[in-house]
Amino acid sequence: MIRAEKLTFDYERLDEEGRVESIKRAVDHVDLQIQAGAFIAILGHNGSGKSTLAKHINAILTPTEGTLFVDGMDTKDEEKLWSIRQDAGMVFQNPDNQIIGTVVEEDVGFGPENLGVPTDEIWKRVEESLSAVGMLKYRHHSPNRLSGGQKQRVAIAGVMAMHPRCIVLDEPTAMLDPNGRASVIRTAQKLNREEGITIILITHYMEEVVEADHVFVMDDGKVVMQGTPREIFSKVEELKKLRLDVPQATLLAWELKKKGFSLPDGILNIEELVDKLCQLKRKM
Repeated sequence: MIRAEKLTFDYERLDEEGRVESIKRAVDHVDLQIQAGAFIAILGHNGSGKSTLAKHINAILTPTEGTLFVDGMDTKDEEKLWSIRQDAGMVFQNPDNQIIGTVVEEDVGFGPENLGVPTDEIWKRVEESLSAVGMLKYRHHSPNRLSGGQKQRVAIAGVMAMHPRCIVLDEPTAMLDPNGRASVIRTAQKLNREEGITIILITHYMEEVVEADHVFVMDDGKVVMQGTPREIFSKVEELKKLRLDVPQATLLAWELKKKGFSLPDGILNIEELVDKLCQLKRKM
């Protein structure tokens, strides 16, 4: 679905006369592949390049060097731009920047209307998309009266109504409380499992990625680690050096292991930790 080959992007800072004053490399010769239907997480501290990479997937940005392909289409090919953005939708950190309608159902229908979808099909898509994110009963509400988590689910429905094959979620829970974060992540997992939509989640909340199929870790514009969540979270020391946290259960298991408890690496949640500790107790 997504293939990056030596993808590089530089931000240029211009002086008052429009001359290049300085260059900051945000993505540095990244190679990666993402299969259709996968749930992918991209981690990294602030400034690691993960959001800049995300903006290449639906051609908000185009490479300074290298190439990014979306479903075989080169994002530098202007003739493919419309098709790329139909294939890869994007949900941003602040839903207020993405919601433009005064009524929920009108906002969700805005995207497909701009794609020239017939009216009957638009309303069908609106109903399907709002049902998929659990917001159908709010279809006649004003977005201004929704919570942050509800707004973010409406934003996801708006992207979904355009029938993308891939949805990029760029730190979608950064402005939400724990309940709102959990709701948005459950929605993303449901779309992936039930609708077969490729999900690319950009985040720095470690608990959000434990169910991902594959994880990429970025630092200084490069992909420095990749693997399954268990493989990634088995490397607590390396993640700490990259200024990243690990899930609380993983950290607790790591600390217990240092105290002499015979626990495996990469424990991902509290249920798994309790199970392993109970097994240890039965052996004593």
